[in-house]
Parts: sequence; C-alpha cells; structure tokens
Amino acid sequence: MAALPQDTAFDSTLSLIRKGYRFISDTCRALDTDVFETRLLFRSVICMRGAEAARIFYDPDKFLRHGAMPTRAQKTLVGVGGVQSLDGAAHRHRKHLFISHLMNHERINALAELHRMHWHSTLALWPIHEEMVLFEHAQNTLCRSVCAWAGVPLPPSECSRRAKEFGRMIDSGARLGWHHWRGRMARSSSEKWLMAEIEKIRSSKQEAATSILQAFAWHRDEHGDLLPCHTAAVELINVLRPTVAIAQLVALSALAIHQYPHVREKLLNQHSEYLDWFILEVRRFYPFFPFLAAYAREDFNWKGWHFKKGTLTLLDIYGNNHDGRHWEQPDEFKPERFKNWSQDEYSFIANGGATYAEHHRCPGEWITNRLMKVALKLLVQNLRYTVPKQDLSVSLARIPTLPKSGMIIAPLSYSAS
Repeated sequence: MAALPQDTAFDSTLSLIRKGYRFISDTCRALDTDVFETRLLFRSVICMRGAEAARIFYDPDKFLRHGAMPTRAQKTLVGVGGVQSLDGAAHRHRKHLFISHLMNHERINALAELHRMHWHSTLALWPIHEEMVLFEHAQNTLCRSVCAWAGVPLPPSECSRRAKEFGRMIDSGARLGWHHWRGRMARSSSEKWLMAEIEKIRSSKQEAATSILQAFAWHRDEHGDLLPCHTAAVELINVLRPTVAIAQLVALSALAIHQYPHVREKLLNQHSEYLDWFILEVRRFYPFFPFLAAYAREDFNWKGWHFKKGTLTLLDIYGNNHDGRHWEQPDEFKPERFKNWSQDEYSFIANGGATYAEHHRCPGEWITNRLMKVALKLLVQNLRYTVPKQDLSVSLARIPTLPKSGMIIAPLSYSAS
C-alpha cells in the first residue's frame, strides 16, 4: 500500500490562510496528485479534489460528519448541534424537517414573491443617482423576506441589525481574530432572540405548525423527544442565515454582468434556460466556501492509498468546480457550458455533492436558484444603473470572498413592470 503524498511543509496553516480557496488545488498540482496529507494547526489532515474523491467522500460507509466541523465554525457559522454535524438516521430525520416544511413549490414560490415585493419597495423609494452598496441592500432585503416567510417577527427597526448578525456569522466562519469573535457575538445574539420566540410558542401548549417557526419549535427528534430550545434555534438560523448569504451571490452576479457585458443582452433576449445557465455558472465560477470536512469512519483503502480511521479529511469545493478534467476552460465565465451539462452530482458541488435526501447536499440550493432569479430579473429588466469607479477585486485569500467594494451601483431609472 503506497504512502499518501506528503505536503513538504511542517505545518501549512499559514499557507492555507495566504492561498485561501486555491490551497488544496495548488498543492495537488505541485505534488501531481488528487490526494495528499498535510498538517493544519499541527494536526494531520488529508486533502482531496476531483469527482472521484467527492464520490468516496460522500460514501457514508467511509466518512462521517459528526465532530468534523471545527469548533470555531460551529461557534460562528453553523451553530452547535445543527443538522450539518449529524450522520445516519439522525441526519435523515432532521433533514426531513427542512425538506418537508421548506422545499416544495408552494413554499418556494411564496418566498420568491416576498423577495420580489421587498426588492421593488426598496428600489421604488431609492433616490435616482444615489449610490447603493448592492451587497448590503441584498442582505437586508433577504432578511426581511425570509423572516416574513418563516413567520419570525421582525420589526422594521430590527431588520438591519439582524441582517448584519447573519452576515457576520457567514463572514467569520473561516476567519481569525476580531472577525471570529464578532461572529460569535452575532450568533449568541441571534440564538437568544430566536430561543425567546420558540419559548413563546411552546408556552402556548398548542402544537400547531402553521408557520416554519412553529414547525421548528415543535419538531421532535428520531426518538420522539422535543428538540432542546437552543437546538431548535440553531436549526431555524440554518434557514435564515443561508438565505441572507445569497446576498453574496447577488453581488457576484452583478459583478459578472458588469465584467462580461455580453451576458446582459442574452439574459434579456434569450429563453429562460440561459438564466438558469447563468446562475449555475455564477455558483461554479465564483467561490463561496473552500472545502468540506469529514472524518474517516473506518480504516479503508482507496486507489492504492490507506485512510486511517478518525483522520480529518477535506474535500476541495473550489477545486472541483474549476477542475479542467470536468469543465472545459474552467477559468472562463461561460454560462453556455451548462447547455449540455450531465448534472453530475460530484463534479459540481457548490452546495455540497451527492443527493439531497440521503447525503449532505444542501436542499437550500433550490431556494438559492429561485431567489437569484428574482434579483437578476430586477437588475436586468427593471433597473437601469451605472457602476461607479470602485475596487471590484475578488480576493481568493478572503473566505468567504466578495467584491471588495460590496458592488456599488447608482440607479438611473426604475420600472416596476
């Protein structure tokens, strides 16, 4: 059995911080391999890339998620005890809560309509020629929309605060120092807010589920026990926070329209399939999070290499979505590439890989695509705007990344039709 290729550095934490999204792919190219062993924070870690690696990574007999999420990410991004950390029957049961109450056409249509209405109300009142930071306004609009959709009370005066808290959780997931602690404070504040709302519902003793908030408040685990109030709040945040995170993709979509202006005419004049291709290409081309983590469930061999039980393993998301073996000209922005896409669940893993029901692929992918459509139609059909001079650089060392300016636009005219 061959030894795993080794990263030559004693510890590669600083290299990961410096290279960000490119760390795994760059190291794989340097070592001419799709899998290597390195040290991060002085612990042994295996890194993998490619569709074959994704297939084995999502094999529940080979890998498990429980305990793999770094504590710092649990304290900021995903919360302690959330569905992302579960495996097996517990994971399937908890995930069914999300799929059954959120992921149907009627629910998604209702959220999309709320999102459209809130965007129109924002744009109708926006002074012509006055600049707006698109990312920040997208966060606020998404926060208002998803809270109304979920039945979470949110006074208008609180919207900006809660949107920023969700944004800080997202921003702090892979960052150090002040950004990390700011994310922890934001999570603590949001959890207390939603725990209070859940406790109000439970105190009523009426186990109705007419809203998403109520469904989460009364959810019972696979053993029939009511979820702890804190866990229910964590899972509710796992609906609200990822929806607010779509603001990043809205800003990156506007950046793509600006940097590749030929796509605007196609978005206006071509069939709706092009809009679908454009959204998929934004999610493939621009990075969101760099990798996924899991532990080897048991000792096993794969492609001549030995994986030892308990070894932390990282799967390269950005590298898979830019793998030249699966994507022609992967570093070019080409929505048309999805015209004849095979819909391979392992080469395109922007929201995780494999299937929704049985694996850890995020069912929120459906909501992401639909809300991006709403925002894009507004940007292309309803709003005329200019893009002032600004810093539009997208740093691959910053996780999660974003145009440095937040994507500033200056509206020239708006039409509600």
